[in-house]
Amino acid sequence: MKSRFFEYSHRINYDQSALSLYDFFGLYSEHQTVKEAMKGMKKKRAKNKGLLHPGRKLSAWSSFWGFPIVWMIAGAIGIILIDTLFRQLTAQVDGIVSLIFTLITGFLAILVYKLTLTYLARQSTPEISRQRAGIETVLGVLIGTLFITGSAFIIMALGGYSFQWAGSTDTSFVLVSSIEAALGAAIVEELIFRGLMLQAIDKLGGKTLALAVTSLFFGVAHLGNSGATLWSAFAIALEAGVLLGAAFLWRRNLWFTMGLHLLGMPLKACLAFLFPDTLLTVYLL
Repeated sequence: MKSRFFEYSHRINYDQSALSLYDFFGLYSEHQTVKEAMKGMKKKRAKNKGLLHPGRKLSAWSSFWGFPIVWMIAGAIGIILIDTLFRQLTAQVDGIVSLIFTLITGFLAILVYKLTLTYLARQSTPEISRQRAGIETVLGVLIGTLFITGSAFIIMALGGYSFQWAGSTDTSFVLVSSIEAALGAAIVEELIFRGLMLQAIDKLGGKTLALAVTSLFFGVAHLGNSGATLWSAFAIALEAGVLLGAAFLWRRNLWFTMGLHLLGMPLKACLAFLFPDTLLTVYLL
């Protein structure tokens, strides 16, 4: 009787040991499976995270291109190359074809700007968004008109203007030609000086430094104009450079500064061609 009891008890202990080993290895196997699955999920999550946020794992090369001065120079070079190429083409044609080339130049310059800010600077471009583009441009044109006409009337009242109508001048030709030239200059210069340079320097040294430096370079850039002098460059830097820079800091919208910039050249051309005896040299833009 006792031997049977020990045999039965031994069998129970053996079965329990076998069951315990089975549970142990089964649980271990499940644990390994879960562990491998979690590793796979972590790798997938890290990969997706890298795709969604490429800026978080920047290589040294990406960091170089993301430095403000670097992407500013890269974007400016791209815009200047496009402007130079199409300006040569525009000079060979007249009329509507010339205007079309100017519009193509502006479109490509804006495209280069957006690509530079998006992929090199890694920032969005709400300042050149299509939303409210028309409203901001018209607002800039209206404010620019008020500034220039108001100044003209004040100077005229003080005896600074002497008007004499140039009857032989083709008014429509003067107006169309000046608007065409102003359109290209407004787009290209605003993208470079306010869009790229001002924003890049603002990141490095703040708004005051950015406004001062861009105004200075804006005046220096106009030394290449026909009849330009140091005084005219200083006047452009002080008047147009500060005005347009402050306008951008106010609105944070390049369409607005383009509209403001657009008015200067056509009005200056009209004064020069339609009123040849004007005593005032207009240095605004």
